[in-house]
Amino acid sequence: MLKQLCFIFLSVTLVVAGARAEILEQILVKVNGEIFTKTELEQRQVAALRQKGQQFDLKTDPDNQQLRKALDEITPQIMVDAVDEMLIVQRGRELGYKLSEEQFKNVVDNIKKENKIETEEQFQNALKAENMTMTDLRRSLERSMIVQRVQQNEVIGKIGVGEDEARAYYESHKSEFTKLPTVTLREILVAIPGDARGINVAAEETAKQKAEQLRMRVTSGGESFEKVAGEASDAPSKANGGLIGPFSPADMSPQLKALVDKMKPGDITPPIRTPRGYQIFKLDTLKAQALQPFNKVRDLIADKVAGARTQTEMRKFLDRLRAQAIIEWKNDELKKAYEKQLAAADMTGLNP
Repeated sequence: MLKQLCFIFLSVTLVVAGARAEILEQILVKVNGEIFTKTELEQRQVAALRQKGQQFDLKTDPDNQQLRKALDEITPQIMVDAVDEMLIVQRGRELGYKLSEEQFKNVVDNIKKENKIETEEQFQNALKAENMTMTDLRRSLERSMIVQRVQQNEVIGKIGVGEDEARAYYESHKSEFTKLPTVTLREILVAIPGDARGINVAAEETAKQKAEQLRMRVTSGGESFEKVAGEASDAPSKANGGLIGPFSPADMSPQLKALVDKMKPGDITPPIRTPRGYQIFKLDTLKAQALQPFNKVRDLIADKVAGARTQTEMRKFLDRLRAQAIIEWKNDELKKAYEKQLAAADMTGLNP
């Protein structure tokens, strides 16, 4: 239910690092005075484990070693994401961003529609099942909206790709904009029924003669290949007038490729013996490898360049917010995990 909700609020809590299994409003970190609690961490841990599809069985792991290992892996990134979200939301509030009543109503209406919730009672029951209130929902949606607006207005919207830069990318990545050659054929198949006793000479000869007659109808009889294929072919492609493809020339058998390489559109092969029977092919279209012109792919290039730059610019933006923030840690282990995760991300270029 409520697939669009930004966070999954559950009443379940995890046994973390030997702590008691009761909900404690323990403050883990303050970011410019805004607190992040143990309960919020546990909620995000549960959501992350569920998203990864991880489950743990106390019978096979009574000491929770697998759970502890999983938490050790996901918690550092959760803390980085949580602090970054707080910084971004705080920046958004400085800029006056908030979720209006009309916007909230529209989002709720969309949630109801996508989850096929028809009545207010059903919606309230769905919220209750997720251990949420309307206040929780609004807070989650507003924070998500603020994060998106800040990212768009403070980072993405300020990234521009100039003509020279776009052309430079085009010249150095031409393979990305080169369309590979393709072939489209039409076929007529005269199938030869399988016989466990071996080749049936009479059936073979009959099929060959029929194939030759069908070819005569499309080469000398004035009938269209599509019409004859639709009427007489034994292949499923008869429903489309024998059309097969487009596909790469490399996907053709060596025998067929050797024939097609000598053909031009409209040419028809003689009957070819294949494992399926006798086949006749018409070359419908042949498109050579072609580099798309710059003007046609200019917008695509801009998206590619801007997308790559967005990560870099977002990292710089968050570095500035972190440098200006007052971050007070109340848990030394989480602080070390947070700082180690940031350092590792900086080295690999994956932060944020």
